[in-house]
Amino acid sequence: MIAMSAAQLARAVNGELAGVPDPESVTVTSVTTDSREVTDGALFVAKPGETTDGHRFVPAAADSGAVLHLTERAVTDDAGAPYPCVVVADVVLAMGALASHVLEQLRAAHPVTVVAVTGSVGKTTTKDLLHGIFAAQGPTVAPRNSYNGEVGVPLTVFTATEDTEYFVIEMGATHIGNIRYLCDTVRPDVGAVLCVGSAHAGEFGGVENIARAKGEMVEGLSAHGTAVLNDDDARVRAMRERTDARIISFGQGPDAHDPANEDPRVWAEDVTVGTDGCPAFTLHFPDGSAHPVHSQLIGAHHVTNLLAAAAVAFGAGVPAAEIAAGLTGRGPRSRWRMERTERPDGVTVINDAYNANPQSMRAALQTLAQLGRGDEEHPARRTIAVLGGMFELGDESITAHADLGQLLVRLNVSHVVAVGEVARPVYTAATLEGSWGEEAAWVPDTEHAEQYLSDTLRPGDIVLFKASNTAGLQHLGDRVAQATTDTNHQEG
Repeated sequence: MIAMSAAQLARAVNGELAGVPDPESVTVTSVTTDSREVTDGALFVAKPGETTDGHRFVPAAADSGAVLHLTERAVTDDAGAPYPCVVVADVVLAMGALASHVLEQLRAAHPVTVVAVTGSVGKTTTKDLLHGIFAAQGPTVAPRNSYNGEVGVPLTVFTATEDTEYFVIEMGATHIGNIRYLCDTVRPDVGAVLCVGSAHAGEFGGVENIARAKGEMVEGLSAHGTAVLNDDDARVRAMRERTDARIISFGQGPDAHDPANEDPRVWAEDVTVGTDGCPAFTLHFPDGSAHPVHSQLIGAHHVTNLLAAAAVAFGAGVPAAEIAAGLTGRGPRSRWRMERTERPDGVTVINDAYNANPQSMRAALQTLAQLGRGDEEHPARRTIAVLGGMFELGDESITAHADLGQLLVRLNVSHVVAVGEVARPVYTAATLEGSWGEEAAWVPDTEHAEQYLSDTLRPGDIVLFKASNTAGLQHLGDRVAQATTDTNHQEG
């Protein structure tokens, strides 16, 4: 973080200092909400949580080297002496104010480009691709994992140093107004909307409300900004009416869906997917240039993410040839996103269980089926889908899971293991669709799933793990990926 005094920090968040005799002599050099991550010079944010209160950890943070604490009330030690605090009405809002201040300071010192990405599917992958492209241009900050909310975005900004030139910001939303708030906080120069899906449909009250929320991205851009829109998604395409910013569209083909649309366009030609599941294509840019791209991401659905990253980078002024070079050969950067492990016994594990919604589930299952088909040089392989629940779908949950069960059979996936009560309709629908005997199973939890796989997996199998984060299948996928041949059943 850019170093600042306690006095500067208090002014930035409109807070009151307590327990700081000389505010100018206290210097903050980092920010964290986790007392276990505190280092010397840190500001510890005592964020109230659902299960605990960050104010309880102020003493531990101070012992670990925190020189200042952002709190909603004064905190004292056992002797009644106050810990050094900046007291505010709402620490989360204060984090946003501090992040805005940090960006203002940087923008005043030298040119800074802030790009932001939102969408129901693909945010983290696109963010990771952009991090690789911009890091080749200059010092770049991007989120860890999926830091994409009102806490995660400021924490991302706080990792900046005085020479940071590029910020890649991922923006998520669970309610109307979330993305508008984040745009007000970081004021992006380029904002991209990848797609509008049914993730969080239960919380939002329907897909149209999700479109309304995601469109806050383009509404948050100034007339001098650039909106990057997925022309292959009708709801995203309609967002061009909600902004005065310059628009760059992207899609899988040279022609925009709206004949009257004259927006500059980034598009893919001659898309192929190799036996490794990785897409390759010719990438076309609005400047008329075309460049080959061969990605190391697994699945044809990543073409959309690759195009989005190319369009954002182009909108930010990165040369086309350097964008293509930055995309070529780049695989997943964040954990549990189509993460592939080849076990010594010949079992391939694909761990895509960081999160899930109907769109990403379908894409992952189509990729699994394609990997299992083989070709003239590679034999067909047995495919096993281990699926947990998709959460936050509201009234659509049972239908959405049942649709997956039908899709599994139609894709000819060899086996499905549905894990947990939410995922039970996957198993029920698969059996009704014609998956019998050992082809479909339901288990109550990951422990039973692990035992089932131990008894079932054999050399040459491809096993996919996919579920919403709270289902915990990503950790099961890790354990199965690390298992040895001695602990797994093999057919003789």
